[in-house]
Amino acid sequence: MQDEELKEIVENLRLLGSDVSDVEVKKATGGLPRSARETLVAFANTRGGTLILGLDEGAGFTASGLADPAKMSSDLAAMCAADIEPPLRPHIGIHDFEGTKILVAEIPELPPDRKPCFSRGAGMTQGTFVRVGDGDRRLTSYEVQLLLANRGQPRDDETPVPGTGLTDFDPGLVTAFLARLRTRRPYAFGELDDVAALRRAKALVTDDAGADVASVGGLLALGRYPQEHFPQVMLTFVHYPTPEGANAETGERFVDNVVAEGPIPVIVRDALLTVRKNMTRRSVVRGAGRVDIWQYPEAALREAIVNALVHRDLSPEARGTQVQVEMYPDRLTVRNPGGLFGPVTEERLGEEGVSSARNASLLRILEDVPLPGSAHAVCENRGSGIRTMINALRAARMSLPEFKNRVSTFSVTFPNHTLLGDETVEWLNSLGERGLSESQCIGLAILREGGHLDNQTYRTETRVDSRVATQELRDLIARELVVQIGNRRWARYRLAPALMPASGTVVNRGPRRADRRREILNALAAGERSRTELAKITGLTDQTVAHWLRILRNEGLVEATEEKVRNPATRYRRTGKIALGEEG
Repeated sequence: MQDEELKEIVENLRLLGSDVSDVEVKKATGGLPRSARETLVAFANTRGGTLILGLDEGAGFTASGLADPAKMSSDLAAMCAADIEPPLRPHIGIHDFEGTKILVAEIPELPPDRKPCFSRGAGMTQGTFVRVGDGDRRLTSYEVQLLLANRGQPRDDETPVPGTGLTDFDPGLVTAFLARLRTRRPYAFGELDDVAALRRAKALVTDDAGADVASVGGLLALGRYPQEHFPQVMLTFVHYPTPEGANAETGERFVDNVVAEGPIPVIVRDALLTVRKNMTRRSVVRGAGRVDIWQYPEAALREAIVNALVHRDLSPEARGTQVQVEMYPDRLTVRNPGGLFGPVTEERLGEEGVSSARNASLLRILEDVPLPGSAHAVCENRGSGIRTMINALRAARMSLPEFKNRVSTFSVTFPNHTLLGDETVEWLNSLGERGLSESQCIGLAILREGGHLDNQTYRTETRVDSRVATQELRDLIARELVVQIGNRRWARYRLAPALMPASGTVVNRGPRRADRRREILNALAAGERSRTELAKITGLTDQTVAHWLRILRNEGLVEATEEKVRNPATRYRRTGKIALGEEG
């Protein structure tokens, strides 16, 4: 790590006032803290991170320094090599920082086939941690087993179900499944009889006695009533009356409560019907008019529900947990047991070519099982489900879903609001800004709804590239609509304080941005000034000065002394033209 990067990290920690998910600070005045072992393990099991020793978080991240930095470095390296399994090899450096010596260790994330990382002294069950927020959380034994299972391709969907056979399959689903197999994949299935085809598809497998029985995946995809063998492998839907759940004042626990059972195709159909029954319609501004749409796009809901049912953990430890759909007035969440599998991460969800299936055989079967009453299969198995979900939400002008990946669970939450509804468009118009792009309007709408923005989130939500995102965010800062907190990779954006009342709730206002022409012209009254000098004189940001200089140049009131107007050192002067309001 370079000294400049360390300085940036500490500045941002001081700004935020606490540790963050990928940076942990410890004072370490009495030697290497024992808790460092948990942090090292947690970083290795999560996304990697940076451990800084010699900063005092309790004193505002001041540099307390280390008595013997060389020994601290040696002790930390020994801990990583001898006390942790598998051994870690972090990059450890000693830095001169604000007159003291501090130690910085950069710990990479372990690949899936080497997790879990754990403390040898505590053992795998008690000594495995992950990073959650700014702390380290011990994993349960079930979560540890999931990490072990994820080292390879899980085969729980191919497990035999004792006491089952062909009679446990739904004849209609089997007929439709085999017909599609023989049509779409004739080389593999065209000449096989029904039993042989079901075996090849792993819907039928051989038990210990050599008999043909249904596999877990085969039963879930094609079974008459899988819950006879797995009572909790189903879907529950609960519609709560308040954002917190039950209504404590009225005693109303829920608005609707439904259990969807049967094979996965039937569960998907019934779950979508239930959600639709509980949804309302809303108006969305589109072009010059409005259209009525459902609260949540059905295509997005279908993909979320199918993904939850197909990619859930099917190990024996998880078969007592159902897929859950929870509807609240302000959001809808779909949750399943088992986190993301393989190379897929929260950040890469929806990227082209990024796909991984925990239940590969189940997924392959459902490729050729139609939804009841439809010619479309339950899933495509093309890695396009998340992209379909995102595109449906974008088309509805809604915020993108929030994905939460934990070792034992995965959830997707859809906010219940449109980004560019009538009220938001009225608010945007009230700002009095001209020339805002559609992507900038979407960014402002996200911030107005209480969301957060960084460069990556802005790109994801608006579908612009990194260069355009950077330019548009800078323009929003220049217009004094948005303020930046932190720098570089730490940069975050929020609405300008002038748009927020004391309560923190966004309100509609008239044009609230001051006209900065007069301030710039007054600063140039004494002669030529550079952009940097103008920012210092006026107290405005560099981006805001550049914004108003551009306007004044277009109006003919100011001119640059050279052509390089993007250079902060370029000097500007007033022209002979008189600004409006200066006459007389």
